[in-house]
Amino acid sequence: MMPIELHPKDIAILRLLQQDAGLTSTAIAERLNLSQSPCWRRINHIEQQGIITRRVALLDRDKLGMEVVVFATVNLSAHSRAQLEQFEREIGQFPEVIECYTMTGAWDYMLKIVTRDVRHYEQFIREHLLTMALIREMHSHIAVTEIKNTTELPLDTQLSP
Repeated sequence: MMPIELHPKDIAILRLLQQDAGLTSTAIAERLNLSQSPCWRRINHIEQQGIITRRVALLDRDKLGMEVVVFATVNLSAHSRAQLEQFEREIGQFPEVIECYTMTGAWDYMLKIVTRDVRHYEQFIREHLLTMALIREMHSHIAVTEIKNTTELPLDTQLSP
């Protein structure tokens, strides 16, 4: 799929919304020196194109007592289409798995897992992941220090003319 061509004002709007999705079209218009109505039309057009897929609240996991972030690499025992789809359906059911990617190279999947503590992680893998018949091999990589964590896409470097 070809990327959608965006006007610099649209990129500026997206940058602001990535920083704070709660901004009103009036507030965005003021920050970008636009009038409210054209700004609203631009936001509406961006949403209709599917560039903005949803607006969410980002939570502070530390304040919620979710201290452990684990990147787990997974290899499956078989690789038929049906088995891949089954694994992906099953892994999607676990709220602890907040991201899942198919991978190239040595691993079939990379999971990002968030739990309260190491004991909760151990319980999660013993009771859920390791009981999945499709998992042949799994390795856990516990994050020690978070250096950077953002949901903002690099719009300035990718979309600017």
